Amino acid sequence: MPVVPEQRAFDGQQNTLSTARIVSTIPRAARYQSAGDSACPALHDDNDKGKEKKDMWIYPSEQMFFNAMKRKKWDPKEPDMKYVVPIHNAVNEMCWSQILDWEKTHRAECGAPKLLKFEGRAHDLSPRARFFSLIGYQKPFDRHDWTVDRCGKPVRYVIDFYEGKRDVRNPQAPSFYLDVRPALTLESSLDRMRRFFFGR
Repeated sequence: MPVVPEQRAFDGQQNTLSTARIVSTIPRAARYQSAGDSACPALHDDNDKGKEKKDMWIYPSEQMFFNAMKRKKWDPKEPDMKYVVPIHNAVNEMCWSQILDWEKTHRAECGAPKLLKFEGRAHDLSPRARFFSLIGYQKPFDRHDWTVDRCGKPVRYVIDFYEGKRDVRNPQAPSFYLDVRPALTLESSLDRMRRFFFGR
């Protein structure tokens, strides 16, 4: 079977990286939009067979993740991929879990939201992140915009990624804080106020 381009070893690569992929728990909208070269949160592969894979986004392999980072002119280390990819996957599962928490408000309208598309916007500060940075808080190290298909209605979410507090007992362990919320619209303003006053 020919190797798909994303799974080929990058020019100059020294080590063999895994090409195995993991199926996420994130449902894929029927009219999904491909991520292109992005490694986040997942790359769907139409060559993957089976209903389970067709219905879910599939995370990139170590090789695909490494290639995507190289194309973006980053400097990934091959031995790090076996640690970076599982962390990437776990963080995106957390993102989806928090989005579902927001979507509970609209469960009567749609009981099964799905991910339509996503966009990495690391260089674009959200208005909220910009405001907090101006009053002295740290800036997020990354930003994603995820668009959810709420049973035919596209709803955009903004996700700011921050470094979390280190565990003094295990300072090498990665720590993240995710600020997940619907992009500001009239409807989402009501959702935000409802959460502020009445909680989840």
